[in-house]
Amino acid sequence: MDVVDRARAQWAQQRPDVDTTGMAVVARVLRVAALVGKLQDAGLARHGLTTGEFEVLAALRRADRPLRASEVGTLTSSPGATVTKRLDRLDASGLVERRTHERDRRGVLVTLSDEGRAVIDEVLPEHAARERALLGDLDDDERDRLAGLLARVLAVAEDGVPD
Repeated sequence: MDVVDRARAQWAQQRPDVDTTGMAVVARVLRVAALVGKLQDAGLARHGLTTGEFEVLAALRRADRPLRASEVGTLTSSPGATVTKRLDRLDASGLVERRTHERDRRGVLVTLSDEGRAVIDEVLPEHAARERALLGDLDDDERDRLAGLLARVLAVAEDGVPD
């Protein structure tokens, strides 16, 4: 029995009229996310990065082209002010470079520096290995099935669950 099972058992005693079957999944997803976040944060900190900065570097590396700051925000699901703060730090660290867009002087294009590319190429395999290790007790079919189920739940959450 884990912490979620204990909480559900307590709710069953206190409020037997409330269906907590969703909690069996959602509470575990949230708990896993928090614990994985701490694990990933610790791994990234060894490279002087935060999770948000890693996401920016990863978005730029996957795109393999200069991006507008607004595109970085979209790809990382981050608000503009947060992206600006992350870009400021990454720029100061020499991991990204900013330049004015040739056709639109108001726009700024962001690209990885050579050092930034080297950092993300070094960090990504470690990051992916931590994720694989967390799923090590699942076989390929179980991982695929879990990924598919979570994708369905994510689609509902992204559409917004009615109150």
